[in-house]
Amino acid sequence: MATLSLFIVLLFLPLPYSYADPDPLQDFCVADLKSSPSVNGFPCKSALEVTSGDFFYDGLSKEGNTTNVFGVKVNAGNVLVFPGLNTLGISMNRVDLSPGGIAPPHLHPRSTESGIVVEGKLLVGFVTTGNVVYSKVLGAGEMFVIPRGLVHFQHNVGDGKALVFTAFNSQLPGSVIVPSTLFASTPPVPNDVLTKAFQVDEAVINGIKSKFGMQG
Repeated sequence: MATLSLFIVLLFLPLPYSYADPDPLQDFCVADLKSSPSVNGFPCKSALEVTSGDFFYDGLSKEGNTTNVFGVKVNAGNVLVFPGLNTLGISMNRVDLSPGGIAPPHLHPRSTESGIVVEGKLLVGFVTTGNVVYSKVLGAGEMFVIPRGLVHFQHNVGDGKALVFTAFNSQLPGSVIVPSTLFASTPPVPNDVLTKAFQVDEAVINGIKSKFGMQG
């Protein structure tokens, strides 16, 4: 009987692992970008220093310059440029792609991504941990979702430019670009690791690294 009573008590105790995220105790916490981020975001600016400009951001209104090797430009609207997002768990990006442009395989370690195609025709896909690819060609007005942490890509398969707006359930989702991570990191990933991983000769690895201005 005592054991049963103890079990019932433990069952209804507010155990730490069952806690939800706490509700905010203030209206907002505008990021003090002069300070270092802590576990859950930047420290709050003093309310006396907060201005209307902290809650508005026009960076996504500007078309990105896509004259680069991938033909893509991402304008990020995260807490680093939009301090009013601090602690709110949301952010958005603008993605411009030239004809044939690609947002190369990448992942967001801290966020699920959803997006809507505003202009153009875009092949969107992601790869599961079971190596299954899910993809579809989308047009203007169509949405997609990428589960958190999965490798994904967007490829402009139309005749003209493409424009996408993406949203994240993180103020700073992070982005790991697979080609750059493997072939343009500092310090570089050792060649013998890459040759074994991709089952190719070192000359192939150096050839790829040279595209990113890296060698050896």
